[in-house]
Amino acid sequence: MEGVVVPPPGSPKGLKENFADAQVSVIDCPDLTKEPFNFPVKGICGKPRIADVGGVPYLIPVVQKEKVYDLNTVAKDIELPGAFILGAGAASSRILGVNAEFIPVVQTQSDKKPAVNGSYIAQINPADKGCLLEKYSSKYTDCEFGLLANLYASEGQPGKVIEVKANGRTGELNFVSCLRQILEKHYGEKPVGMGGTFVIQKGKAKIHIMPPEFSACPLNTDEDVNNWLKFFEMKAPLVCQPVIVSRDPGFDLRTEHTHCFSAHGEGGHYHNDTTPDSVQYCGYFLPAELLFRIDRPKETHMVGRD
Repeated sequence: MEGVVVPPPGSPKGLKENFADAQVSVIDCPDLTKEPFNFPVKGICGKPRIADVGGVPYLIPVVQKEKVYDLNTVAKDIELPGAFILGAGAASSRILGVNAEFIPVVQTQSDKKPAVNGSYIAQINPADKGCLLEKYSSKYTDCEFGLLANLYASEGQPGKVIEVKANGRTGELNFVSCLRQILEKHYGEKPVGMGGTFVIQKGKAKIHIMPPEFSACPLNTDEDVNNWLKFFEMKAPLVCQPVIVSRDPGFDLRTEHTHCFSAHGEGGHYHNDTTPDSVQYCGYFLPAELLFRIDRPKETHMVGRD
């Protein structure tokens, strides 16, 4: 576990190497119970921390379906029962019966009240092979997920956050990679974690969804993985939930992972925008004070970390 308390992530300077226009400011967190977020809590502040649970080696080369986790348990493991959790992970195939992307938005249970699960699942629609985005609670009552997740947790309180706006992508890096590299450049050897939410307000994005069936053949290379995944171009507005760590201090971390959802039935794993000229990003972030590594794979590799 690393304790870090940091100022805002660089200046617009780093962002302006990758975007035509960018602003970074410290503001009061907007009310996240409102559109387009509709989160069960108002903010992302209060004891912010990051958890990296499981990992890609439990998915590939060959799936380990027995790897199942519970967000209520994770909240206790990271010493924040009742935490509000955002992030990116894999759905529990034990519950769904298929493989799917998990977009966690959960206020975990506390002694005083039960969990409020506002999560989404994005899967391949068996009818038309397109994206099927559903609210998790419309079918399921648990807080399970499977295989892997990168999570940002807080008390879900209002408070000061870092607002980052960026329009018109001029470089190759996506919004999240750009922020991560700014942190890495600024802090060097010291790992700094950050999470929150951002909206792709205009434009379109390249998003993947894992197929419903796990691969029968081992996925040994990034090329194998990309041939197995299903890629889509999805349109704004997309609400995204990134988890970023500037560098891995030797805990086999996934240094960036972002999933997204929308009100128009699209969502999944964010790669980049596909409309650099017109894209508009607006996000709210907070540095994490602690990092927790849960159920780290004993055997690891760097395939499929995109």
